[in-house]
Amino acid sequence: MANPEQLKTLRHSVEAWNKWREENRDEWPDLHEAGLRRVFLGGADLTWANLIDADLSEAYLNGANLTWASLSGANLVGAKLSGAYLGKAGLIRADLTWANLSGAILREASLSGAKLFRADLSGADLRGAILSGTDLMRADLSGADLEGADLSNANLVETVLTNGANLTGCRIYGVSAWRPQVNETTRQNDLVITRHDEPVVTVDNLEVAQFVYLLLRHPKIRDVISTIGNKGVLILGRFTDDRKSILDALRVALRHRGYVPMVFDFEGAEERDLTETVLTLAGMSKFVIADITSPRSVPHELAVVLPNYMIPFKPILQKGEKPYAMFADYRKRFEKWVLPRLEYRDEAQLVAVLEDAIIHQVEEKHKQLLIDKAREDVAEDADDYEYE
Repeated sequence: MANPEQLKTLRHSVEAWNKWREENRDEWPDLHEAGLRRVFLGGADLTWANLIDADLSEAYLNGANLTWASLSGANLVGAKLSGAYLGKAGLIRADLTWANLSGAILREASLSGAKLFRADLSGADLRGAILSGTDLMRADLSGADLEGADLSNANLVETVLTNGANLTGCRIYGVSAWRPQVNETTRQNDLVITRHDEPVVTVDNLEVAQFVYLLLRHPKIRDVISTIGNKGVLILGRFTDDRKSILDALRVALRHRGYVPMVFDFEGAEERDLTETVLTLAGMSKFVIADITSPRSVPHELAVVLPNYMIPFKPILQKGEKPYAMFADYRKRFEKWVLPRLEYRDEAQLVAVLEDAIIHQVEEKHKQLLIDKAREDVAEDADDYEYE
């Protein structure tokens, strides 16, 4: 339990507390399990204080000095710690849910296993902090400096890391990073994806870190990626209820021939997700089949995909429909990999001619593109140039 005299002084006023600290530099504060809920502690000198398992929920700690303080297991739910000094503080398993730590100094603080769900850490200094196993789900780390921090096994689901947040040199082995909010200002250089006892491997993108580590450690996943690259087929189109059977028939027929069909249905898709999703799937595919019947989003996406990927592209169109105006231009500009469109009557006819009219053509085109790419690999010799 807390030292009763010390606790009484702290509850009396911050001024009285700080005066006592100034006069008793050799005495460390013992506030173990102290009940300080909603107490005003702004600007309090709590350096080296023992606050293990203390109740500081909703306490006002703005500008307080908690350097080297021990706060393991403390309840800091909703606490106001804006601008507080917590350098090298021990916050292991502390509950900081909804806490306001904006602009706080947490350099080299120990926050392993702490709960920081929806905490405000905007602009905080977390350089070298230990955040292994810390719950940072939906926390606001916009503008925060986490250079060199250990985020191993941390929860970064939907964490805000915008406005220049600095993750340079962070260890992110085992992080859960589903849909973190990052943008062009987020610094993600030299992210360490391996454990302390493994050779150092770094990447420069938080969202692909987990994937890269899986590729390194799991041969079966590498085999799956290789299989998709050799057999993946991206099918694009708008497959409304009246056209769903065409999609299903094409998908089944491709699967029976050993391909891995990946379908992107533009019907109902959110506009902001279209380009990124289609580019990702196209980059994993051996060839693309696009149904340009009654297109809406398809023209825009083809304008993005075609210049970026030199892979066989087979357009199909149901008879009675006309291709949209810009498609003829795409065919001319990218004729090396855009095949002539196939006009079909119905799903039965499409499946019947699939082998000769689509698969044979795209496989031959794939081989030709590989040959063309090899020819384009031209090297120069520095010896051909004059130099002193």
